[in-house]
Amino acid sequence: MRTKLLAAALLLAALAPARADDGLTKGTAELKSISALAFGPKGLLLIGDSVGAAVVAVDTGDTKPAGDKPLNVEKIDSKIAAALGANAVRITDVKVNPASGNLFVSVDRAGAPALVKVARDGTVTAFPLKDVPFTSVKLPNPAKGGAKGPPAVITQLAFVDGKVLVAGLSSEEFASTLRVIPFPFKDADKGSGIEIFHGAHGKLETHAPIRTFVTYKIGAETNIMAAYTCTPLVKIPVSELKPGAKVKGTTIAELGNRNNPLDMIVYSKGGKDFLLMANTARGVMKIPTTEFATATAITARPAGDTAGVKYESVAELKDVMQLDKLNDDSAILLVKNGTNFDLKTVPLP
Repeated sequence: MRTKLLAAALLLAALAPARADDGLTKGTAELKSISALAFGPKGLLLIGDSVGAAVVAVDTGDTKPAGDKPLNVEKIDSKIAAALGANAVRITDVKVNPASGNLFVSVDRAGAPALVKVARDGTVTAFPLKDVPFTSVKLPNPAKGGAKGPPAVITQLAFVDGKVLVAGLSSEEFASTLRVIPFPFKDADKGSGIEIFHGAHGKLETHAPIRTFVTYKIGAETNIMAAYTCTPLVKIPVSELKPGAKVKGTTIAELGNRNNPLDMIVYSKGGKDFLLMANTARGVMKIPTTEFATATAITARPAGDTAGVKYESVAELKDVMQLDKLNDDSAILLVKNGTNFDLKTVPLP
């Protein structure tokens, strides 16, 4: 009898939803692309699928601490290709799982998305999206693609206070859109249209997508610190993001035109907070946050190439394509090395 009861209990456990409190059930997470990654609590991985216009949340099960060794892997793209049985891959995002310290990397392999886990010892393994606990939510009004390729429906994600923040483009009048989606997922609303003043262009803009952002608390209020192409830095209070609202961000810095921001983190050092931003043409910038609360809004074309909140160029960090905090003292960088890419651990500057 005990054997039968145990067998029945195991069968029920296998059939029961995984992490049912989060709305996750076991199955295959179908993805058409991976344009952005972010982590929530307990190894929950958020995946932005721009082509499929959806956000997918997957329980990675990766919660065992992996140690605190620095992670340095040469030609990581070649190692990922080998792990996936592909000739070559294009890395689209790199994120550290705070629950374990391992890395998750998204890639495109000949038009098909894939995920891999990079352990702290440098071991690269494929992370299949079959038979995993997951849930997803569709975005109701995504921007349409064109001759230049897939639209930037999802450019950045973050999990904050039980909500998923999604930046990208919609089909609304204000195409630049921020969405706040409660988790567990039910439905996604149309989001908030974002307007900014772009100093380098000397005009208001509503169609330029946020390229990268972090959330940062100024006083008691959580703000999105968003960077756009050419390169305005804008603060947007999360409290103003309501379904269908048109929200005007405050441009607090112009960091230089002819440049695309790639990735950004926030960290503390010496009792002060900083943003660290990687860029296509202007290297890595270290931006103190001390003036974020009091910075004068930029509302006219500045006289020079830069204006507003000051930054420091980190000259020793070159060819950085992606970055994330590895721990309180170090960052992990994806660095271009000739025709390949390396993972490097560096002290936070």
